[in-house]
Amino acid sequence: MYAIVEMAGQQFKVAKDQKVYVHRLQTEEGKKVTFDKVLLLDDAGDVTIGAPVIEGAAVEAKVVKHLKGDKVIVFKKKRRKGYRVKNGHRQSLTEIVVESIVAKGAKKAAPEKAKAEKPVAEPKKVKETKAKETKVEAPKKEAPKKTEDLSAKTVAELKEMAKAKGISGISSMKKAELIEALTK
Repeated sequence: MYAIVEMAGQQFKVAKDQKVYVHRLQTEEGKKVTFDKVLLLDDAGDVTIGAPVIEGAAVEAKVVKHLKGDKVIVFKKKRRKGYRVKNGHRQSLTEIVVESIVAKGAKKAAPEKAKAEKPVAEPKKVKETKAKETKVEAPKKEAPKKTEDLSAKTVAELKEMAKAKGISGISSMKKAELIEALTK
């Protein structure tokens, strides 16, 4: 059995009797600590996933000792400038031993088969029938407007058509004005 737990701002995969080094905790050495932010539990292949955490699940651990980690050297340099800075750092850590993983009230994750059985096909059928109905009920396209036909004609032809309709003042009209007058 293992669990993925959030401890001191980091996530760790822990199992029973495992030693873990985490960021410094405020608990005294020898005391017990309980971590209730359990994100995942695995009990012999039976996986439970939290959303975001599993309610009622916890990891109990004992603080063994407080210590410092290995030294990390931080060296900064800018070439040709004579700038060099060397710093060291040792992270404060706490060593804990996981004593038990409690899974009270843990809900099982839904199997993937159950998710696949959702009625996905039904909405598609509804969409298809609606599409068929709209195709049947769709109005027919209207005949193209006369402006398209008139634009292909010459100015002389347009003036003759305007005379036939009885439009006055066509001698000074341009082609666009003639087409506009004929379509009204």
